[in-house]
Amino acid sequence: MGRDLVLIVEDEPLLLLSLGRYLRAQDFDTEETATCGSAEAAFRARRPDVVLADYNLPDGDALELMAKMKSVDPNVPVVVLTANGTIDLAVRAIKQGAEQFLTKPVDMSALSAVLKRVAEARRSSELQSALNQRQSQRGPDPFLGESPAIRELREQARRVAAAEGPVLILGETGSGKGVLAHWLHGNGARAQQRFVDLNCAGLSRELLESELFGHERGAFTGAQSAKPGMLEVADKGTLFLDEIGDMDLQVQPRLLKALEEKRFRRLGDVRDRVVDVRLIAATHHDLAAAVSQKKFREDLYYRLSVLPLRIPPLRERPEDVPALAHRLLNPGVTLAPEAMKALAAYSWPGNVRELRNVLERAQVLSQKQRLEPADLRLGAGHQSRAAEPDDAMTLEEMERRHIERMLKRAGGKVARAAELLGIARSSLYQKLKSYRIEAEEE
Repeated sequence: MGRDLVLIVEDEPLLLLSLGRYLRAQDFDTEETATCGSAEAAFRARRPDVVLADYNLPDGDALELMAKMKSVDPNVPVVVLTANGTIDLAVRAIKQGAEQFLTKPVDMSALSAVLKRVAEARRSSELQSALNQRQSQRGPDPFLGESPAIRELREQARRVAAAEGPVLILGETGSGKGVLAHWLHGNGARAQQRFVDLNCAGLSRELLESELFGHERGAFTGAQSAKPGMLEVADKGTLFLDEIGDMDLQVQPRLLKALEEKRFRRLGDVRDRVVDVRLIAATHHDLAAAVSQKKFREDLYYRLSVLPLRIPPLRERPEDVPALAHRLLNPGVTLAPEAMKALAAYSWPGNVRELRNVLERAQVLSQKQRLEPADLRLGAGHQSRAAEPDDAMTLEEMERRHIERMLKRAGGKVARAAELLGIARSSLYQKLKSYRIEAEEE
């Protein structure tokens, strides 16, 4: 895990310098400011673990500053320093939320012990809160079913969750990559920390860099204030990069360097920032093929694929469809045997997401407690495994033809076709562009 970050607010230059040097030697990271205004900006930008503030500051006092900080993060611990301490002031500071009230000159070793204690107390509180939330709110089960393929994935994921290396989740669109990423975080050593996700698909290089690494004020046109990137926000936790196969080639070396060195710079900044994150990446692309085609960096691919997990598509585990369907149906709603057979015979190009969409649509439109095959509305788009195209057809050709069928059924409307396919509209636009399929403008 990374070091605790202490925001020091002190207007005496020599004392500020001494505090920073000593605390860094005691295994803290520090952010050093001299006014309430600069401290508030630094607090919003870096979200420190502990705040150490002098009571009297040029533009206010520590209690006013503490109130503003706690409006952003109510749990942040604040330690107040003062040269003129009184009992009344100390009582007022504690009542308003300060963890400790210390008088100058402060004993450095005692200060270090106080900061470590309050930082540890905060971590314990966040851990207990996360554990309580996990007990009261269980997420979706990514391993629902008893097919050999899903049982193998379950065993692999249990071993991977306990590790610390990067994870690469491979799977088709709609197969549940995001659900598995959440499960890995919730069952790993960082479960009490943040889970931050970013979808790389459809983002320009500039926007992706800004979202991932953050930027300083004035770094580019429109950057009116500093902004932390997802790497900073996920510090000590998990960063999930979905559809990493679509990441711009010019951004990939920066990500690789951040992973290997655990440090990076915001856009427009000259200072390195240290982070400790566990990376989980996911893609529906064949990254090995993308590497050979020079569409993905080889060094980043090998770094990401330390712990690969492949989610089998739904067509490879039809025996899991009944269990998934029962979980996705509303309470009291059942499937007629013929409807269940229709679901089991379908090839599910959109995987679990498409199954969920089909069942949700059937329940809303039919308003029945027992769903029949006609309620599923698989219709002309129904493609059973027994009637799949001959073996000479490539997977890409099968996908292209299926997209064309769904687009025709949707009257050329991309949004409607994406719903029928059970995929995101942005993903469908990418496929239309890849296959050079024309669609009606929306």
